[in-house]
Amino acid sequence: MFNNAKVEAFTAWHDLLVNPELELDAQERYDELLKFADGFQANGIIDSHERRTLIEIATVAYTRAVTVEA
Repeated sequence: MFNNAKVEAFTAWHDLLVNPELELDAQERYDELLKFADGFQANGIIDSHERRTLIEIATVAYTRAVTVEA
């Protein structure tokens, strides 16, 4: 079920994932995405399955970014 806190959390996470204007390299972006996911779960906004899904998406994005950089 989506509540306002979950929608806001997912929006913030997605913005960090896709915003090219942020001055973060691939590793910094990945680390921040993982921190967001951990914080969301710690605060009860998402469950462990949702956290895993966010981490999987962040990992794919990181892999693509470092492959392009190489």
